Amino acid sequence: MIKFAAMGGLLLSLAPPAAPAELRPDTVAAFERYVRVVEEQIGARVSGKRSFLWVDESPQRQELVRRGEAIARPWNSRGDSPVPAGLVHDWIGAVFVPGVKLGQVLSLVRDYDRHWQFYQPEVVASKVLSHQGENYRVYLRLLKKKVLTVVLNTEHNVRYDQLDATRWHSRSYSTRVAEVENPGERDERELPEGRGHGFLWRLYSYWRFQERDGGVYLECQAVSLTRDIPTGLGWLIEPIVRDLPRDSLLRTLEGTRRALAK
Repeated sequence: MIKFAAMGGLLLSLAPPAAPAELRPDTVAAFERYVRVVEEQIGARVSGKRSFLWVDESPQRQELVRRGEAIARPWNSRGDSPVPAGLVHDWIGAVFVPGVKLGQVLSLVRDYDRHWQFYQPEVVASKVLSHQGENYRVYLRLLKKKVLTVVLNTEHNVRYDQLDATRWHSRSYSTRVAEVENPGERDERELPEGRGHGFLWRLYSYWRFQERDGGVYLECQAVSLTRDIPTGLGWLIEPIVRDLPRDSLLRTLEGTRRALAK
């Protein structure tokens, strides 16, 4: 077993580095077109044309979250859609936290100065850059690790809206995503936006919160943009760009639940 493990480490060390990627204007335009469709669907939930909660559309999903599971599913058939020189990832997930009030949940998710505590190891640092009413501008330093490790400095605009006494929703748009070269070292530096490994170029998140059944349901739909999978490096890149969006969403839901349970 030790020999096989050592051999695996040697093969990984000999693997070619991930080919550099560059974000193109047509990639961004395709992502924005996709987002417009997503927001039309979310608008139908908020307006009452569809069920406010995604879990309410499936007894099986209801049972899983009421049983204490955090669930995540691809919004489309496989979770990602190809666009020019990129992939759009669209995942939705939910969790139910019993014994808490809606106000507690909102206080925690708005506490961006402590997100680095709630969402370790993915969130390395966090802080509020500005805040006015229900609008927040926040900084998050993210660590993406799966085969390769990438650190990103990101900024986000977040807005919260109340529907009634038991229901709120929010949306978060990344406004800046810059990969960090040599993080934590004396020669640390940011790469220009849109350059680097390309494991995250955009991240838009849509949350819904509802208090009922003796607790609070939390749902998040996360739409992100990454590089595509280059020919010849699919074995290295594909597990990263295809698995990280789901893994990240589940970690966020589970981290929220853990923080609320303390």
